Amino acid sequence: MSTATLPASNKSWLDRLPVISHLRMSSGLQRGMLIAGLTLSGLFIITALFAPLIAPFDFAQSSDASGDFPRQAAPDSKFIWGTTATGYDVFSRTLFGAQTAMWVILAAVVMSLFLGVLLGLVSGYLGGWFDRIAVVLSDAIYAFPSLLLAIVMSIVISQGQSSLFGGVMAAAISITVVFIPQYFRVVRAEVMRLKAEPFVESAQVIGASPWRVMFAHLLRNATRTLPLIFTLNATEALLTLAGLGFLGFGIEPTSASEWGYDLNRAMSDATSGIWWTGLFPGLAIVLTVMGLTLVGESMNDLNDPRLRRFSRKKAKRITQSGQVGASK
Repeated sequence: MSTATLPASNKSWLDRLPVISHLRMSSGLQRGMLIAGLTLSGLFIITALFAPLIAPFDFAQSSDASGDFPRQAAPDSKFIWGTTATGYDVFSRTLFGAQTAMWVILAAVVMSLFLGVLLGLVSGYLGGWFDRIAVVLSDAIYAFPSLLLAIVMSIVISQGQSSLFGGVMAAAISITVVFIPQYFRVVRAEVMRLKAEPFVESAQVIGASPWRVMFAHLLRNATRTLPLIFTLNATEALLTLAGLGFLGFGIEPTSASEWGYDLNRAMSDATSGIWWTGLFPGLAIVLTVMGLTLVGESMNDLNDPRLRRFSRKKAKRITQSGQVGASK
């Protein structure tokens, strides 16, 4: 009498990581979208990390040993993307702008992740009056527009001085406050579903404390969809920072480079036929947001079996395995 055994999983921990696992299961247009998004996002990260090494000048440098830089100079061999009305190199400021954007994305999303996941765990597991108050507050926060909140935070934090810290923290705190309810609701719903599972009840029977149950048993299972929300919220953080700079509440050019501020200064140049001061910062915003959005949307499609597309070979293999199982 033969006994059937389940095949052991040969996947390593690297293959089970969110983006890598999605890349392995994708095919066709979905794989193309995911690869394009990863390429643009990777280019953004590399630019932010190595901007001081790639940029020929500093973001606020307007002169060198040969003298002052020309103002609104067209692209040439020395200034490949031209210069601004204040004599800054457009290429260098665009590269350094990626650093500022990355700081805002990391600060905003990490803070909202930490607070939202913690509140969702506690609220979903304990319930009661704390859960009711947390749900009401999360619903109320949705009424606040992120950009308006960012403007208020910019005035409160920077106190009229648009420093690097003030500009970054204003955008980061506003995004944190607005995005906490998203992480809170996702984690809370998963915790409320999982706390009735046998493995949670077993941990409670053997005397595990509520904190141990939440962090040792529920946390890993309740946060599987967070990488998707992370990518989508990162684009909102970038757009909020750009909106602050464009409206004049961003970071001064002598403190840091910021794409939205450069676009604001380039508005008057556009009417004079000077296209290079606004084209490249605008393209940087568009391509970065596009890359992060493609990664998030592709992961969303691949997480949903109804939207997932298989290659012909893989679909045929799945169909044959299903027919074999049915015949048995």
